Amino acid sequence: MDVIYRRGQVTVAEVRQSLPDPPSYSAVRAMLRVLEDKGHVKHQEQDLRYVYLSTVPRERARRSALRHLIETFFDGSSEQAVAGLLDASATRLSSEELDRLTELIEKAKKEGMS
Repeated sequence: MDVIYRRGQVTVAEVRQSLPDPPSYSAVRAMLRVLEDKGHVKHQEQDLRYVYLSTVPRERARRSALRHLIETFFDGSSEQAVAGLLDASATRLSSEELDRLTELIEKAKKEGMS
């Protein structure tokens, strides 16, 4: 999906070219078919090739994937997910990022009290 979002529309060959260690042509085609069956992409025929494009806006897909991640790995707890991100040794947040997160938390508190 990331390749489709970046490029707008792609062929199977273009997806493979965009991946560092691409799976086989058949595997990419099968994955795109699964995504199409689930309603995430659609295809158009152009010059005897299928060209795939997203049917789901990136922001909506992002929220859906995040909800699924939180449900699957953090027992549905946003708090545990954020704590996990902050505790991860590979995650180094800048002072500006921490300030932005603080602002978002304060905004959420105010909206929750209204």
